[in-house]
Amino acid sequence: MASGTEQKEAAGGNGAVDVAAVMAEFESPLLRYTARLLNNAALAQDVVQETFINLLRATRAGMRPDGSLSAWLHRVAHNLAVDQIRSEERRRALHERQALELAPAAPPSQRGELEQAERLRLTLQCVQQLDPAERQVAILRLQEGRSYKEISAITGRSEGNVGCLLHHAVRHVSEQLKRIGAI
Repeated sequence: MASGTEQKEAAGGNGAVDVAAVMAEFESPLLRYTARLLNNAALAQDVVQETFINLLRATRAGMRPDGSLSAWLHRVAHNLAVDQIRSEERRRALHERQALELAPAAPPSQRGELEQAERLRLTLQCVQQLDPAERQVAILRLQEGRSYKEISAITGRSEGNVGCLLHHAVRHVSEQLKRIGAI
């Protein structure tokens, strides 16, 4: 079933997209999604803003997003977020390398009984370490509550591939949590 914006867009007939209406309808869901992907609300706002700029550019160029507007917006936001993650990973690797060169080795800390908040923090940290594709489907399914079909439309992957990625994501997070003694 098409959303209100998609119905208005289809009813217009001229292929124009009312960007203001699209922003009103999709800004909050896109912010939630990208904030979870990036684990940074400020970066998420930048990504969502860039997503709407891309929509505006596409409509001015006479292009019209294929299929569901929601899926198109989520896909563009995802791609921009992944670019941001990759950039941050390169920056983090550089800083870690410099820190290793400068800092003496610290003794490993021993973990005691973990509280629930600590477990949640560690779980979210493990999710952030997943491959971007696994992280995307894990967030869409477990935090956003999207169906495999919706995830498939957003990511452009088959439903079977979505299930496979989700299975691997849950397994990797579980293995990491067992390795650090959180479960």
